[in-house]
Amino acid sequence: WTLYQKRDLQRATAFHATAHSEAESIRRLGFKQPIAVIPNGVVLPVLNQSSAISHQPSEKRTALFLSRINPKKGLPMLLDAWKKLAPVGWRLVIAGNDDSNHLPVLERKIAELELSDRVEIVGPLFGADKEQSYLSADFFVLPSYSENFGIVVTEALGYQMPVLTTTGCPWQELVTEKCGWWVSPTPEGIEQGLTAALGSSYAERTEMGARGRELVKQKYLWPAIASNMSIFYQWLLEQGDKPDFVV
Repeated sequence: WTLYQKRDLQRATAFHATAHSEAESIRRLGFKQPIAVIPNGVVLPVLNQSSAISHQPSEKRTALFLSRINPKKGLPMLLDAWKKLAPVGWRLVIAGNDDSNHLPVLERKIAELELSDRVEIVGPLFGADKEQSYLSADFFVLPSYSENFGIVVTEALGYQMPVLTTTGCPWQELVTEKCGWWVSPTPEGIEQGLTAALGSSYAERTEMGARGRELVKQKYLWPAIASNMSIFYQWLLEQGDKPDFVV
């Protein structure tokens, strides 16, 4: 930071943040340049009739976590809440690559809490396996202490799944658009969110999922994001009015 990073950033003409919380972090560092708040995007998955069948209520329902297995993701809190609530007819699937050697910590905790029959660690998922994990889950959970954006939230919403995440992630739209649960990144918050998610009916989750997919269509597809990036660069070249997404 002292040798070159701060100087390089001071020389930047502008910044690109993926969320307002990220822009606020840039401001707290003292930088005054314009910041374009433009989220990351996704490709909207095609959902056919078989996809809809995957989300039909079944005997065994699934809560899915899919991300890096890292201490910042809050998974021990999630396991504690899962043990306390002991939801009947539910399983928790944890998918993702081990990061910072955190997987052994989780495995020990699952054994200590005697959750081996209710929590499944499946490792990293890609391609068709990743898609199937989204299609077969009933809701998505990301209990992170903090995220600058959280692209997996967008992916899950695109698959028409309601999402439970924390206020450490910039996803207030889960509440405003009624497509998920947004709780504090604390044991109490995770337990509160899980209680609501596990207690929701199939019809409620279906309606929330539909609203979430519509949100992705409106705001998080690549063509609209690319257009805003183009507008931003044109404005920096003094062509056009200041975009409303620049702060």
